[in-house]
Amino acid sequence: MFLVLIAAVSALGGLLFGYDTGVINGAQFFLSKYFELDPATKGWVVGSALLGCFIGAIVAGPISIKVGRKWSLILSAILFSVSAWGSGLPEVLPETVTVLVMFRIIGGLGIGIASMNAPMYIAEIAPSNVRGKMVTYYQLAIVIGFFVVFLSTYFIGNGLTEAENIAFGWKHMFWSELIPSFLFLFLMFFIPKSPRWLALKGEDEKALRILNKIHGQEEALIEIREIKQSIKVEDTKVKVNYFSKAILVIIVIGTVLSMLQQFTGINAVLYYGADIFEKALGYGKEDVLKQQILLAFVNLIFTFIAMYTVDKLGRKPLLYIGSVGMIVGFLLLSLSLQFEVVGVISLIGVLVFIGSFALSMGPVVWVLLSEMFPNKIRSVAMSVAVAAQWAANFLVSQSFPVVMESEVNNREIWSGSLPYYIFIAFILIIVFVTYKFIPETKGKSLEEIEDFWER
Repeated sequence: MFLVLIAAVSALGGLLFGYDTGVINGAQFFLSKYFELDPATKGWVVGSALLGCFIGAIVAGPISIKVGRKWSLILSAILFSVSAWGSGLPEVLPETVTVLVMFRIIGGLGIGIASMNAPMYIAEIAPSNVRGKMVTYYQLAIVIGFFVVFLSTYFIGNGLTEAENIAFGWKHMFWSELIPSFLFLFLMFFIPKSPRWLALKGEDEKALRILNKIHGQEEALIEIREIKQSIKVEDTKVKVNYFSKAILVIIVIGTVLSMLQQFTGINAVLYYGADIFEKALGYGKEDVLKQQILLAFVNLIFTFIAMYTVDKLGRKPLLYIGSVGMIVGFLLLSLSLQFEVVGVISLIGVLVFIGSFALSMGPVVWVLLSEMFPNKIRSVAMSVAVAAQWAANFLVSQSFPVVMESEVNNREIWSGSLPYYIFIAFILIIVFVTYKFIPETKGKSLEEIEDFWER
């Protein structure tokens, strides 16, 4: 129970990840009218948080090494709170788009720091036999965050007239994030520090006390010995050469896997799902609620399935199964567009893709990134991999509408399906990378996984 509480509290960082990313989607329609934004500026307001995410992920590594995983997450909670307050209160400062963007970037910094530290913290504190399930709490929290913020912004907006939403409703949508961010900040003070970080700092007794509480005395003694043998505390002052072939290979593999999560096209579907559904099914803007509930429900159900199978089936089998499902989903959508039979088949294709992603690349990538890197380089390697993921997110989210509206995509041969075939190609690369380079980490301690790379 103690372990579940720890994982649930730290996974709140994931909920705020989803909440902060999703709140702009509900608020942007009204704030765009409030500020009278042109399309380019609207894109900048919506996407500005990604800049903060990228920077946050880069600085998360050094911060995590210096102050630890727990205090890094506390810092992210403070940034979330500042962002939520400031995004909804621009009149405190000169009322400009620049002020709003500044606070959105601050929120992005919080997301970047949390997206690296939360799964790593959970992996470092969880027993090997349930570590996969514990880390998937993080992905589940992201999914729940998207769902909760959607309901929150809907009920706030639905209770006001359009004029009221334009005047102040969108500010209340941002302020609603203060509730989970304050809760996250408060609860973080009640969870322990990472025992592996404490061991890296030479605080073995503190690390052992925490491990005793989680594993029991006998298992804790075995665990602390493995940790000490792995990190060789007496040599921690020796500078790690991140550009040595052995270490660089591990970081590159993790970074490629992290970027491929975004190259599946998941955020193209989540960010532009309304446009996809509108074209494929003829839905109107009034059906946005119906669309988002459907996506969120499928996403949630299959994330739960991943939670309860990742430690039974293993990481690689889920990646293979999910990749096949994602390919089938996008093939159904692509072929329905090409042969002009859009409708239920198109909808099924999108939902099959969402479900398959939620079963595989969504949670499993976070599990693998949190456990595949050796103790000494975990903070820096995770920082690089997560920063690269945010860069890939930005690339996909910015290029997708360009490709969709391109002349090539609208030729008869493609009929709007080209982006999905590009995503299919990347999913095939995922299958190859998984087979060739990714170790199966199910049931192994972090130190046993580290031994895999030394063979």
